[in-house]
Amino acid sequence: MMKMFFYMMFLIPLCFMNFWWMITNFLFLGVFYFLMTLSFTGFYSMMSYSFGGDILSLVMFFLSIWIVCLMIIASTKIYNMKVYSMEFSVLCIFLLIFLTASFTTLNLFMFYVFFESSLIPTLFLIFGWGYQPERLSAGYYLLFYTLFASLPMLAGIFYLSLVSFTLNYFLIEVNPSFYLYLSLVMAFFVKMPMVFIHFWLPKAHVEAPISGSMILAGVLLKLGGYGLLRVFSFLYPYSIPYNLFFISLSLYGMSMIGFLCLYQVDIKSLIAYSSVSHMGLCLCGILTFNTWGMLGSLLLMLGHGLCSSGLFCLANVIYERVSSRSIYLNSGLITFMPSMSLFWFLLSINNMGSPPSLNLLGEILLLNSLMSWCSFSFIFLFLTSFLSCCYSIYLYSITQHGTLFSGLSSVSTGFTREYYLLFFHLLPLNFLVLSVDIFMLWI
Repeated sequence: MMKMFFYMMFLIPLCFMNFWWMITNFLFLGVFYFLMTLSFTGFYSMMSYSFGGDILSLVMFFLSIWIVCLMIIASTKIYNMKVYSMEFSVLCIFLLIFLTASFTTLNLFMFYVFFESSLIPTLFLIFGWGYQPERLSAGYYLLFYTLFASLPMLAGIFYLSLVSFTLNYFLIEVNPSFYLYLSLVMAFFVKMPMVFIHFWLPKAHVEAPISGSMILAGVLLKLGGYGLLRVFSFLYPYSIPYNLFFISLSLYGMSMIGFLCLYQVDIKSLIAYSSVSHMGLCLCGILTFNTWGMLGSLLLMLGHGLCSSGLFCLANVIYERVSSRSIYLNSGLITFMPSMSLFWFLLSINNMGSPPSLNLLGEILLLNSLMSWCSFSFIFLFLTSFLSCCYSIYLYSITQHGTLFSGLSSVSTGFTREYYLLFFHLLPLNFLVLSVDIFMLWI
């Protein structure tokens, strides 16, 4: 596993030389090189210096490197206008290193350190390249929500070390209490985020630059799901009765947020709230502790990471031309940017779970998982699925159809870079479903 870190360290000098496109090319090459050389096995392997990986770790690693590469491509305006482009690329590479370390470490304390470290580059992205002065309050929301929930987790980790004499995920053996359970899971609930502690997410998304929104939606929310899957490897016998409360809360919250999405007036805000709804379904799947729930949450996390990142890219494409994210101003865009309408349609229907996307397969597994857990959950699941369809169609139809804003007097086509960017979101999202048997090995 050390070769991954050395590969990324090699990219840091390129950042200082501001070789922007060379960095993206090396990241793309890295994806395909590691895809061919790493072994996808059902057990934790490739150990070196307490870093290793199973399929869960490797899927999250590939998602991280793919999204970081795409977020550099999406932020080419920073490079063209020379808005601290060198510092931006350094931040992106350090963020990738922290994320890779989080997903591949075997030690719970090391995971906590890298989990918190990934917050720092994200905060700098929002503070440094965000759009409005409100980005400061959005950054503080992100920081304090995460830190407030993480401090009890640190105390819980010290207690685990004291009691079980190891912090290896698979060797920890402890007689847990309610306080230990709560201290270990609350940090991940906030990070996912769970409904009612999600208020930092829409605020951070709206104020973040495109790169910040992509990495937040694509990878950082998945850190919460990954952490829960690791922590429950030794907590699950104790936590079954308490999970009832959190599943019920998430089921109710998902349907409420579906209604909330329908009266958003900011495109990024709508996509951010839809992320909360999808992550709520993932959380329910993880907490049911059955095979389909675990596998479905992994597939939905991967599918949602690609789909929501692509939607944020489309919102940015509009923002760079119209200088507004308002739904009222951005109507009738099919006449303004006709070539982008196809990508809007594909990503909107993938967001509501259409074949052959990973989202559909993940949602089918999660619906089965939750129905087997409690048949009455179908009421909320039906409502959530219906509302997900409603706000995805609403997003597509209100932006593409209707009267064109009178301030726009020209027709704009997309750049080749933007088509590549959207294509690289859609390609794995719709074609990985052909190799889904690889993910089955993890369970």
